[in-house]
Amino acid sequence: MPVRIVGLAGLPEVKAGDDLAALIRAAAPEVDSRTIVVVAQKIVSKAEGAVVDLRKIVPSPRAIDWAARYGKDARLIELALRESRRIVRMERGVLIGETRHGFITAHAGVDFSNVPGDHFATTLPLDPDASAAGIRAGLRCGAVIVSDTFGRPWREGLVNVAIGVAGLEPLADLRRTRDWTGKPLQSTLLATADELAAAAGLVMPKAAGIPVAMITGFDWTGPGDSARRLIRPPETDLFR
Repeated sequence: MPVRIVGLAGLPEVKAGDDLAALIRAAAPEVDSRTIVVVAQKIVSKAEGAVVDLRKIVPSPRAIDWAARYGKDARLIELALRESRRIVRMERGVLIGETRHGFITAHAGVDFSNVPGDHFATTLPLDPDASAAGIRAGLRCGAVIVSDTFGRPWREGLVNVAIGVAGLEPLADLRRTRDWTGKPLQSTLLATADELAAAAGLVMPKAAGIPVAMITGFDWTGPGDSARRLIRPPETDLFR
C-alpha cells in the first residue's frame, strides 16, 4: 500500500477552547485507526489559549537594548526571553532559546505569523505530548504528531519536526541490525516522527491555511507517547 499524505483544507479559524479533534473529525470523517494525523503547533496553541497580547508585555532593559540594535520588536524579544529556560545564542539579530520542554529553536518558539491581529503572538503548548494524546483520543485515530517549523544547524532552510507525539514510536532503532549487503548498522537511529512531520509539511503550506495533514499507508510501531525522546541528552550532546 503506497504512503499517501493529504492536507486537510476547510478548517475554521481556531479559537481558545475549541475542540480540535471535533473540528478535524467534521472535516475528515474518513480518519480511522490506521491514520496518522499531523497537526500544526499553531492551531494547538490557539485552541489551548497559548496566545499572548503583546500590548500587555513590558519589555526588560535587556530586551529593549537588544531589539533596538537589530530592529526587532522588544515585546517579542521579552516574550522569547520569558519562554526560554536557557539562552543558547543571542547575537547578529538571532535569538536561539531552549524552551521549558528542552526544544532549541528560534525565539524559543514564540511566533506571530498566522495569528489574527497586529498585537498577538503564540507560544508553544505547555505539554505538546499531552496535546497530541488528547487529539488522538478524540479522533480515535492511529497516531497524532504535533509539528512545528525549526531551523537546523549546518543546513539552510526550515523543516517541520515533531514536538508532540501520541500513538507512535518517535524513533526507529536500527542499531544491531544489518543493511541489505549484510553489514551491521552501529549508529542508525531514525527519527521517524520528524520524518513524518517533515513529509506532512509538503502539503501544509503556511500561506494556504492548511494546518492538518493525514498520512495513510505508512507502517509504524506504537504506542510511543513522547516527542521528548527526540531531544539529545546533554551528556551526549557535543555542542553544548
